[in-house]
Amino acid sequence: MKRMQISVVIATYQRQALLRKCLKALQQQLLNKDCFEVIVVSDGPDEISADVVVEFEDGNRFRYLSLAEKRGPAAARNFGWLNARAPLIAFTDDDTLPNENWLNHLLGRADVSKPQAFTGRVIVPRFERPTDYELNTAGLETADFVTANCACTKAALIACGGFDERFSMAWREDSDLEFKLLQQNIPITKVDNAIVVHPVRAAKWGTSIDEQKKTLFNALLYKKFPKIYRERIQPKPPYLYYGILIALVTFLTGWVIGMPRTEIFGGIIWLLLTTFLVVKRLKQTSLKPAHILEMVYTSMLIPHLSLYWQWYGAIKYRTILP
Repeated sequence: MKRMQISVVIATYQRQALLRKCLKALQQQLLNKDCFEVIVVSDGPDEISADVVVEFEDGNRFRYLSLAEKRGPAAARNFGWLNARAPLIAFTDDDTLPNENWLNHLLGRADVSKPQAFTGRVIVPRFERPTDYELNTAGLETADFVTANCACTKAALIACGGFDERFSMAWREDSDLEFKLLQQNIPITKVDNAIVVHPVRAAKWGTSIDEQKKTLFNALLYKKFPKIYRERIQPKPPYLYYGILIALVTFLTGWVIGMPRTEIFGGIIWLLLTTFLVVKRLKQTSLKPAHILEMVYTSMLIPHLSLYWQWYGAIKYRTILP
Protein backbone atom coordinates (compact mmCIF):
# COMPACT_ATOMS: atom_id res chain seq x y z
CA MET A 1 0.00 0.00 0.00
CA LYS A 2 1.37 3.40 -0.98
CA ARG A 3 1.96 6.12 1.61
CA MET A 4 -0.56 8.95 1.88
CA GLN A 5 1.10 11.94 0.18
CA ILE A 6 -1.46 14.71 -0.17
CA SER A 7 -4.73 15.66 1.52
CA VAL A 8 -7.35 17.82 -0.21
CA VAL A 9 -9.38 20.07 2.12
CA ILE A 10 -12.69 21.56 0.97
CA ALA A 11 -14.81 23.91 3.07
CA THR A 12 -18.52 23.79 2.27
CA TYR A 13 -22.00 24.39 3.61
CA GLN A 14 -25.26 23.19 2.07
CA ARG A 15 -24.20 23.39 -1.57
CA GLN A 16 -24.68 19.74 -2.47
CA ALA A 17 -24.93 20.11 -6.26
CA LEU A 18 -21.66 22.06 -6.48
CA LEU A 19 -19.91 19.79 -3.98
CA ARG A 20 -20.93 16.65 -5.87
CA LYS A 21 -19.39 17.95 -9.12
CA CYS A 22 -16.17 18.89 -7.32
CA LEU A 23 -15.87 15.46 -5.68
CA LYS A 24 -16.47 13.73 -9.04
CA ALA A 25 -13.54 15.67 -10.49
CA LEU A 26 -11.35 14.67 -7.54
CA GLN A 27 -12.46 11.06 -7.92
CA GLN A 28 -11.01 11.15 -11.45
CA GLN A 29 -7.52 12.24 -10.37
CA LEU A 30 -4.79 10.26 -12.13
CA LEU A 31 -2.71 10.12 -8.97
CA ASN A 32 -2.76 6.66 -7.37
CA LYS A 33 -5.86 6.60 -5.18
CA ASP A 34 -3.89 5.34 -2.17
CA CYS A 35 -1.74 8.47 -2.25
CA PHE A 36 -4.44 11.06 -1.52
CA GLU A 37 -7.50 11.70 0.59
CA VAL A 38 -10.31 14.27 0.36
CA ILE A 39 -11.57 15.94 3.53
CA VAL A 40 -14.86 17.83 3.25
CA VAL A 41 -15.43 20.16 6.19
CA SER A 42 -18.87 21.68 6.68
CA ASP A 43 -19.08 25.11 8.28
CA GLY A 44 -21.66 23.88 10.78
CA PRO A 45 -23.86 20.75 10.96
CA ASP A 46 -24.93 19.84 7.44
CA GLU A 47 -26.59 16.49 6.76
CA ILE A 48 -26.95 17.35 3.07
CA SER A 49 -23.19 17.60 2.54
CA ALA A 50 -22.59 14.53 4.71
CA ASP A 51 -24.87 12.49 2.43
CA VAL A 52 -22.99 13.69 -0.66
CA VAL A 53 -19.65 12.59 0.77
CA VAL A 54 -21.09 9.13 1.57
CA GLU A 55 -21.75 8.70 -2.18
CA PHE A 56 -17.97 8.79 -2.74
CA GLU A 57 -16.98 6.56 0.17
CA ASP A 58 -13.94 4.52 -0.85
CA GLY A 59 -11.82 3.07 1.91
CA ASN A 60 -12.07 6.22 4.05
CA ARG A 61 -10.44 8.32 1.28
CA PHE A 62 -13.39 10.73 1.18
CA ARG A 63 -14.08 11.97 4.70
CA TYR A 64 -16.71 14.31 6.11
CA LEU A 65 -16.05 16.54 9.10
CA SER A 66 -18.22 19.27 10.57
CA LEU A 67 -17.77 22.28 12.82
CA ALA A 68 -20.14 22.36 15.78
CA GLU A 69 -21.41 25.78 14.65
CA LYS A 70 -20.94 28.20 11.76
CA ARG A 71 -17.58 29.95 12.11
CA GLY A 72 -16.58 30.59 8.51
CA PRO A 73 -14.46 28.87 5.84
CA ALA A 74 -11.17 29.79 7.53
CA ALA A 75 -12.12 27.82 10.64
CA ALA A 76 -13.40 24.95 8.50
CA ARG A 77 -10.12 24.73 6.57
CA ASN A 78 -8.10 24.78 9.77
CA PHE A 79 -10.16 21.90 11.14
CA GLY A 80 -9.55 20.05 7.87
CA TRP A 81 -5.77 20.35 7.67
CA LEU A 82 -5.33 19.64 11.37
CA ASN A 83 -7.11 16.31 10.79
CA ALA A 84 -5.26 15.50 7.54
CA ARG A 85 -3.08 12.42 7.30
CA ALA A 86 -0.70 13.64 4.58
CA PRO A 87 2.27 16.04 4.88
CA LEU A 88 1.06 18.17 1.94
CA ILE A 89 -2.33 19.91 2.08
CA ALA A 90 -4.12 21.08 -1.08
CA PHE A 91 -7.02 23.51 -0.79
CA THR A 92 -9.84 24.00 -3.26
CA ASP A 93 -13.42 25.27 -3.07
CA ASP A 94 -16.64 23.31 -3.41
CA ASP A 95 -17.51 25.12 -6.66
CA THR A 96 -14.36 24.17 -8.59
CA LEU A 97 -13.49 21.35 -11.00
CA PRO A 98 -9.85 20.28 -10.53
CA ASN A 99 -8.04 18.98 -13.60
CA GLU A 100 -7.32 15.23 -13.52
CA ASN A 101 -3.59 15.90 -13.10
CA TRP A 102 -4.01 18.63 -10.48
CA LEU A 103 -2.61 16.64 -7.59
CA ASN A 104 0.17 15.09 -9.68
CA HIS A 105 1.49 18.51 -10.63
CA LEU A 106 1.37 19.84 -7.08
CA LEU A 107 3.16 16.80 -5.71
CA GLY A 108 5.77 16.99 -8.44
CA ARG A 109 6.99 20.34 -7.10
CA ALA A 110 6.82 19.63 -3.39
CA ASP A 111 9.45 18.72 -0.84
CA VAL A 112 7.25 17.87 2.13
CA SER A 113 10.15 17.96 4.55
CA LYS A 114 10.34 21.76 4.16
CA PRO A 115 7.92 24.66 4.76
CA GLN A 116 6.64 25.36 1.24
CA ALA A 117 3.52 26.72 -0.43
CA PHE A 118 2.18 26.48 -3.97
CA THR A 119 -0.37 28.33 -6.04
CA GLY A 120 -1.94 26.84 -9.15
CA ARG A 121 -3.83 28.23 -12.09
CA VAL A 122 -7.55 29.05 -12.00
CA ILE A 123 -9.61 29.17 -15.20
CA VAL A 124 -12.97 30.96 -15.12
CA PRO A 125 -15.10 30.25 -18.23
CA ARG A 126 -17.17 33.28 -19.26
CA PHE A 127 -18.78 35.05 -22.19
CA GLU A 128 -16.95 37.71 -24.20
CA ARG A 129 -19.01 40.32 -22.37
CA PRO A 130 -19.71 38.79 -18.94
CA THR A 131 -21.90 40.20 -16.22
CA ASP A 132 -20.28 42.33 -13.54
CA TYR A 133 -20.45 39.34 -11.14
CA GLU A 134 -18.82 37.05 -13.68
CA LEU A 135 -16.06 39.58 -14.33
CA ASN A 136 -15.36 39.87 -10.60
CA THR A 137 -15.17 36.09 -10.30
CA ALA A 138 -12.74 36.06 -13.24
CA GLY A 139 -10.36 38.02 -11.03
CA LEU A 140 -9.41 34.62 -9.58
CA GLU A 141 -7.43 34.02 -12.77
CA THR A 142 -4.95 36.77 -11.96
CA ALA A 143 -4.93 36.53 -8.14
CA ASP A 144 -1.59 35.62 -6.59
CA PHE A 145 -2.87 33.12 -4.01
CA VAL A 146 -6.44 31.85 -3.59
CA THR A 147 -7.98 28.91 -1.75
CA ALA A 148 -9.59 27.76 -4.99
CA ASN A 149 -6.17 26.37 -5.93
CA CYS A 150 -3.28 26.36 -3.50
CA ALA A 151 -1.28 23.95 -1.38
CA CYS A 152 0.96 24.13 1.68
CA THR A 153 3.10 21.62 3.48
CA LYS A 154 1.96 20.96 7.02
CA ALA A 155 5.25 22.43 8.16
CA ALA A 156 4.35 25.73 6.46
CA LEU A 157 0.86 25.83 7.95
CA ILE A 158 2.21 25.13 11.43
CA ALA A 159 4.89 27.81 11.03
CA CYS A 160 2.37 30.53 10.13
CA GLY A 161 -0.51 29.33 12.28
CA GLY A 162 -2.88 28.37 9.47
CA PHE A 163 -5.87 30.56 8.61
CA ASP A 164 -6.88 33.47 10.82
CA GLU A 165 -10.39 32.52 11.95
CA ARG A 166 -11.37 36.14 12.52
CA PHE A 167 -11.97 36.23 8.74
CA SER A 168 -15.39 34.65 9.21
CA MET A 169 -16.57 35.12 5.62
CA ALA A 170 -15.01 34.01 2.33
CA TRP A 171 -12.98 37.19 1.89
CA ARG A 172 -9.29 38.05 2.46
CA GLU A 173 -8.58 34.90 4.48
CA ASP A 174 -6.47 33.54 1.62
CA SER A 175 -4.55 36.83 1.28
CA ASP A 176 -3.92 36.75 5.02
CA LEU A 177 -2.40 33.27 4.74
CA GLU A 178 -0.31 34.40 1.76
CA PHE A 179 1.01 37.42 3.64
CA LYS A 180 1.89 35.28 6.67
CA LEU A 181 3.81 32.90 4.43
CA LEU A 182 5.72 35.84 2.95
CA GLN A 183 6.37 37.22 6.43
CA GLN A 184 7.83 33.86 7.46
CA ASN A 185 9.99 33.77 4.30
CA ILE A 186 8.26 30.58 3.19
CA PRO A 187 8.54 30.26 -0.60
CA ILE A 188 5.33 30.31 -2.66
CA THR A 189 5.86 28.54 -5.98
CA LYS A 190 3.61 29.12 -8.99
CA VAL A 191 2.58 25.80 -10.61
CA ASP A 192 0.87 26.80 -13.87
CA ASN A 193 -0.02 23.26 -14.93
CA ALA A 194 -1.87 22.58 -11.65
CA ILE A 195 -5.25 23.71 -12.98
CA VAL A 196 -8.74 24.01 -11.56
CA VAL A 197 -11.72 25.31 -13.50
CA HIS A 198 -13.99 27.66 -11.56
CA PRO A 199 -17.39 27.96 -13.27
CA VAL A 200 -19.37 31.06 -12.32
CA ARG A 201 -22.43 29.99 -10.40
CA ALA A 202 -25.75 31.73 -10.88
CA ALA A 203 -26.14 34.90 -8.81
CA LYS A 204 -29.29 36.78 -7.90
CA TRP A 205 -29.98 40.22 -9.37
CA GLY A 206 -28.18 42.88 -7.39
CA THR A 207 -25.87 40.44 -5.61
CA SER A 208 -23.04 43.00 -5.59
CA ILE A 209 -24.92 44.90 -2.87
CA ASP A 210 -24.75 41.93 -0.49
CA GLU A 211 -21.08 41.44 -1.36
CA GLN A 212 -20.14 44.81 0.14
CA LYS A 213 -20.36 43.45 3.70
CA LYS A 214 -17.18 41.48 3.05
CA THR A 215 -15.17 44.70 2.80
CA LEU A 216 -15.17 44.99 6.59
CA PHE A 217 -12.33 42.42 6.53
CA ASN A 218 -10.20 44.78 4.46
CA ALA A 219 -9.58 46.69 7.69
CA LEU A 220 -8.38 43.57 9.52
CA LEU A 221 -6.00 42.64 6.72
CA TYR A 222 -4.72 46.22 6.51
CA LYS A 223 -4.15 46.33 10.27
CA LYS A 224 -2.05 43.18 10.13
CA PHE A 225 -0.10 43.94 6.95
CA PRO A 226 -0.36 47.66 6.04
CA LYS A 227 2.66 47.72 3.70
CA ILE A 228 1.84 44.52 1.78
CA TYR A 229 -1.84 45.51 1.65
CA ARG A 230 -0.94 48.75 -0.14
CA GLU A 231 1.41 46.90 -2.50
CA ARG A 232 -0.89 44.01 -3.44
CA ILE A 233 -4.49 44.85 -2.61
CA GLN A 234 -5.34 48.56 -2.65
CA PRO A 235 -2.60 51.10 -3.48
CA LYS A 236 -4.78 54.06 -2.47
CA PRO A 237 -8.10 54.76 -0.74
CA PRO A 238 -11.32 54.55 -2.84
CA TYR A 239 -11.37 58.23 -3.74
CA LEU A 240 -14.26 57.83 -6.21
CA TYR A 241 -16.48 56.39 -3.47
CA TYR A 242 -15.54 59.22 -1.12
CA GLY A 243 -16.30 61.76 -3.84
CA ILE A 244 -19.76 60.26 -4.40
CA LEU A 245 -20.45 60.26 -0.67
CA ILE A 246 -19.33 63.88 -0.20
CA ALA A 247 -21.45 64.97 -3.17
CA LEU A 248 -24.52 63.25 -1.72
CA VAL A 249 -23.94 64.84 1.69
CA THR A 250 -23.56 68.24 0.00
CA PHE A 251 -26.84 67.74 -1.88
CA LEU A 252 -28.72 66.68 1.26
CA THR A 253 -27.24 69.53 3.30
CA GLY A 254 -28.32 72.09 0.72
CA TRP A 255 -31.80 70.57 0.56
CA VAL A 256 -32.26 70.45 4.36
CA ILE A 257 -31.03 73.99 5.13
CA GLY A 258 -32.58 75.56 2.06
CA MET A 259 -29.53 76.47 -0.02
CA PRO A 260 -30.56 75.76 -3.64
CA ARG A 261 -27.12 76.39 -5.15
CA THR A 262 -25.45 73.97 -2.73
CA GLU A 263 -28.20 71.44 -3.39
CA ILE A 264 -27.87 71.70 -7.17
CA PHE A 265 -24.06 71.61 -7.06
CA GLY A 266 -24.01 68.50 -4.86
CA GLY A 267 -26.68 66.82 -6.98
CA ILE A 268 -24.84 67.46 -10.24
CA ILE A 269 -21.50 66.19 -8.87
CA TRP A 270 -23.20 63.09 -7.42
CA LEU A 271 -24.90 62.39 -10.75
CA LEU A 272 -21.68 62.83 -12.73
CA LEU A 273 -19.57 60.64 -10.44
CA THR A 274 -22.24 57.95 -10.20
CA THR A 275 -22.61 57.94 -13.99
CA PHE A 276 -18.84 57.58 -14.27
CA LEU A 277 -19.01 54.53 -11.97
CA VAL A 278 -21.83 52.98 -14.02
CA VAL A 279 -19.92 53.47 -17.29
CA LYS A 280 -16.75 52.07 -15.71
CA ARG A 281 -18.56 48.91 -14.59
CA LEU A 282 -20.22 48.47 -18.00
CA LYS A 283 -17.04 49.02 -20.01
CA GLN A 284 -16.15 45.31 -20.22
CA THR A 285 -19.43 43.76 -19.18
CA SER A 286 -22.82 42.81 -20.61
CA LEU A 287 -24.93 45.52 -22.25
CA LYS A 288 -28.20 43.63 -21.92
CA PRO A 289 -30.98 45.92 -20.62
CA ALA A 290 -31.45 43.98 -17.37
CA HIS A 291 -27.73 44.13 -16.62
CA ILE A 292 -27.52 47.85 -17.42
CA LEU A 293 -30.43 48.48 -15.03
CA GLU A 294 -28.68 46.39 -12.37
CA MET A 295 -25.46 48.40 -12.77
CA VAL A 296 -27.34 51.72 -12.48
CA TYR A 297 -29.22 50.60 -9.37
CA THR A 298 -26.28 48.98 -7.57
CA SER A 299 -23.88 51.82 -8.44
CA MET A 300 -26.12 54.24 -6.53
CA LEU A 301 -25.74 52.11 -3.39
CA ILE A 302 -22.34 50.40 -3.54
CA PRO A 303 -20.10 53.40 -2.70
CA HIS A 304 -22.03 54.17 0.46
CA LEU A 305 -22.38 50.54 1.58
CA SER A 306 -18.73 49.79 0.85
CA LEU A 307 -17.53 52.76 2.90
CA TYR A 308 -19.96 51.94 5.70
CA TRP A 309 -18.59 48.39 6.03
CA GLN A 310 -14.99 49.59 5.78
CA TRP A 311 -15.61 52.10 8.58
CA TYR A 312 -17.39 49.36 10.55
CA GLY A 313 -14.36 47.12 10.12
CA ALA A 314 -11.96 49.89 11.12
CA ILE A 315 -13.90 50.45 14.34
CA LYS A 316 -14.30 46.74 15.05
CA TYR A 317 -10.62 45.96 14.56
CA ARG A 318 -9.41 49.27 15.99
CA THR A 319 -7.40 50.44 13.03
CA ILE A 320 -7.33 53.29 10.53
CA LEU A 321 -9.28 53.05 7.29
CA PRO A 322 -7.47 51.11 4.55
